[in-house]
Amino acid sequence: MTVKNIKDLLSAKVLCGEDYINNEVHTACGSDMMSDVLAYVKDQSVLLTGLCNPQAVRTAEMMDIVCIVFVRGKTPDESMIQLASNREIVLLSTDMLMFEACGILYANGLRGGKQFG
Repeated sequence: MTVKNIKDLLSAKVLCGEDYINNEVHTACGSDMMSDVLAYVKDQSVLLTGLCNPQAVRTAEMMDIVCIVFVRGKTPDESMIQLASNREIVLLSTDMLMFEACGILYANGLRGGKQFG
């Protein structure tokens, strides 16, 4: 699945990273707790979160997350957008709830990452 597929499925708007919209995504993770995100293996993943602070982008960078989808209509401030842009991470925003957004992606074939053992 590509970031563009995710954008379309979630009726999301692109906040930054339009140049990377065709990047492949292999797994997904939905969480507002970055410690939970760090507990899973990520390989070209998408993070769905309502957490709008720089820690989300920093976690994405560490875990090879290529796209962050902000749920519940959340939008990060300009400094976060710039940070993600500098790291070549696509930021999307959708009005959907996290549960609904994760369900749509799952129903369309995207699965979660593997937990560290």
